[in-house]
Amino acid sequence: MKLWGGRFDKDTDRLMEEFTASIFFDRRLAEEDIAGSMAHCRMLASQGIISPEEAGLILEGLAKIREEIRRGEFTYSAVLEDIHLHVEQRLTEKIGPAGGKLHTARSRNDQVALDMHLYVRKEILAVTSLVATLQQVILEVAGAHLDVIMPGYTHLQRAQPVLFSHHLLAYFWMLARDRERFLDAYKRADWMPLGAGALAGTTFPVDREMVAAELGFARLYENSLDAVSDRDFVAEFLSAAALLMVHLSRFSEDLILWSSSEFAFVTLDDAFTTGSSMMPQKKNPDIPELVRGKAGRVLGSLVAVLTMLKGLPLAYNKDMQEDKEGLFDTVDTLKICLMLYSAMLRTVKINAAQMYAAASGDFASATDLADYLVRQGLPFREAHAVVGRLVGSCVNSGRRLSELTPEELREASPLLGAEALLLLAPEACVAARRARGGTAREAVEEQLKKAREIMEP
Repeated sequence: MKLWGGRFDKDTDRLMEEFTASIFFDRRLAEEDIAGSMAHCRMLASQGIISPEEAGLILEGLAKIREEIRRGEFTYSAVLEDIHLHVEQRLTEKIGPAGGKLHTARSRNDQVALDMHLYVRKEILAVTSLVATLQQVILEVAGAHLDVIMPGYTHLQRAQPVLFSHHLLAYFWMLARDRERFLDAYKRADWMPLGAGALAGTTFPVDREMVAAELGFARLYENSLDAVSDRDFVAEFLSAAALLMVHLSRFSEDLILWSSSEFAFVTLDDAFTTGSSMMPQKKNPDIPELVRGKAGRVLGSLVAVLTMLKGLPLAYNKDMQEDKEGLFDTVDTLKICLMLYSAMLRTVKINAAQMYAAASGDFASATDLADYLVRQGLPFREAHAVVGRLVGSCVNSGRRLSELTPEELREASPLLGAEALLLLAPEACVAARRARGGTAREAVEEQLKKAREIMEP
């Protein structure tokens, strides 16, 4: 018997039941649904809408149902559509007609909105905790390799020498912004919709403030139509998740390149790589590759929810059932990617000699030579041209800038003294960039200090 079936003369078509049922994914909202129902029940009793005895029966029944679910003993069926009807039906089976009074002054529309708010709040805290763990791992690895020099890149071409720790800390700050975004999104998830009814509120004298206080909400929705139709907080969570996965995907691309034979900057631990069924020598960076691939799933979920919402009139529409699967998949994807990334990064081996060789084996210090000329009074554009011609000459002769003679320097510009050659070592290039946010060791140490400070509770 459908709990909403009073006005219907026919049974629901079986294919229709399967198509519209959400129980096989929204059952993960069971804890939130029962917590919300308990708070609603206590409020109904407090307001005299149900008796204390009925409230006691309902609360005891809900607690037993929660234990059944936790023990894996609860039975699910497409006939009952969603987690809300499952809990209500089981409650009535357990305690009799009093179970039917739980839904007084409530609709599934504001009930599911409440469940989603509770769920998103909980998962924001879980995800930000995992992000913080990854940030701590980055700080550990960066702090342990403060003197390692590598080439920095633009256009995937060697650009200027940087400290490896400086490069790594760029991802720390990306993750810091990600964590801020999630915590800011928490503010919108922290609105309480229950009491909005189906769309217009309720005729019963409910105490919405009481429910909000019990469930720890900071604010109430002030408009019942908005309360049941709002999924901004879901889209906002998915937006923050999409940016987080974009950052992890970029990090993954670095690690994939660095672990290749062509770069050989890092070696990923055997525990976090796989081999080939055909080629015995292979060691594949599966975690970074899969994280890079799974970013697409999360981006797709964001687009799906925004597309679902964009054409909906107020208030609730069945389309909004599509807010859940993408959200649940995103939560699962974020958690496993963050956990594996922290574990993998802790065990990565840094090949410092290979990084240094790459930083010193090209023309990455050319800018420092141009800066030297600027300090001698030459306009930067002219200095740029002088050094560019020297680079071209070295390319043609198969040499490095550091292999130029003092005579060749003076021939290129009378302002180029022999001491300019001392600026071309990777150590000198790194050490010269002492400004805040730069790659000199003292600047990176200050950056590490600031990073550790923002991680303090």
